[in-house]
Amino acid sequence: MLAKTLPTNPDLSGVEPIVMPSLARHGRGATVNPGVRYDRLQGEAFDDGWNTLDDTFAELPPLPTTLIKDSSRSVISWNTSPDVGFDRAVNPYRGCEHGCVYCYARPSHAYLGYSPGLDFETKLIFKPDVAEQLERELRKPGYVARPLALGSNTDPYQPVERTLKLTRAVLEVLERFGHPLSIVTKSAGVVRDIDILQRMAKRGLVRVWLSVTTLDASLARKMEPRAATPARRLAAVTALAEAGIPAGVLAAPMIPGLNDAELERIVAAAKQAGANAASYVLLRLPLELRQMFEAWLTQHFPDRARHVLSLIRETRGGALNDAKFHSRFGGTGVYAELLARRFTRAARQHGLNERQQLDCSQFAPPPGTGSFAQSQLSLF
Repeated sequence: MLAKTLPTNPDLSGVEPIVMPSLARHGRGATVNPGVRYDRLQGEAFDDGWNTLDDTFAELPPLPTTLIKDSSRSVISWNTSPDVGFDRAVNPYRGCEHGCVYCYARPSHAYLGYSPGLDFETKLIFKPDVAEQLERELRKPGYVARPLALGSNTDPYQPVERTLKLTRAVLEVLERFGHPLSIVTKSAGVVRDIDILQRMAKRGLVRVWLSVTTLDASLARKMEPRAATPARRLAAVTALAEAGIPAGVLAAPMIPGLNDAELERIVAAAKQAGANAASYVLLRLPLELRQMFEAWLTQHFPDRARHVLSLIRETRGGALNDAKFHSRFGGTGVYAELLARRFTRAARQHGLNERQQLDCSQFAPPPGTGSFAQSQLSLF
């Protein structure tokens, strides 16, 4: 096996493509590690004629998780998208150890110079002073509070949060400022912060969404290897609901021909767990995710890979992705319309149409210009 470098967009017409051996590792979701699309040159393995390519990739060592400090000067990311329901978000981490193969955020890792594949789930960027930076930004003159999304890009409760506790530090700031927020996670770790969330819920400041992709633990292990099991996520919904914290379930993403048959069962399970709202999102495959998902599908479900891809194209106007606003989350065509009707019927049947409006009127920067301790000192 040798390595060669190619222009980022080489002309390979007439060249027989080489099928790369899988890079799948135990506990990781991606089976490939595509190059960074912004690099002028990219490396590519190829067989040098000695038939050593398969042997080289036969037994790959486990991939450890590497933490890299983020030196960004801002922690609030803003958007003007008309179909996401929020205009600001905080992500304490970039990259996600959950390893969900379908994650629409994977291509964003290329902005940092890393691959959206295995790099996305093994090279995690974290912001050690995220709480302090957030407090400074919330104190800026003219800041107007609107619901803030926590976990819009990567999961705020991924495994590394157990030790770094950056998400909890963010919650502490938002509680002191009376700032409304919405959390999306597929981790049962959110129950650790029930004490803060319960206080904020009593003030109408928080809603939590648990993403439940499937009720099949075996399928979940393939799709999202380091996320909590479906049963634990539903148990987290129950714990949140019993504490008086509004909790919803996202059946997301729905993948035609793979897990979409479970839609009604997921909605029913959400109701049984105590959720008061539900929603769903159709699979999105932007940029490199198309290649990565196809490779993963071929490895884990070779018998139906072509069928699944065909159904996805049916919901995306013949392509594997549609980035247009208002149709990117739900798709188009007969299959997508049927999925939408199925969800609407199931949500109505189980009474999961509630939408809570978060209270933005309580936002008020507390005295002081720094941490909670500094704020307390300012009282003397």
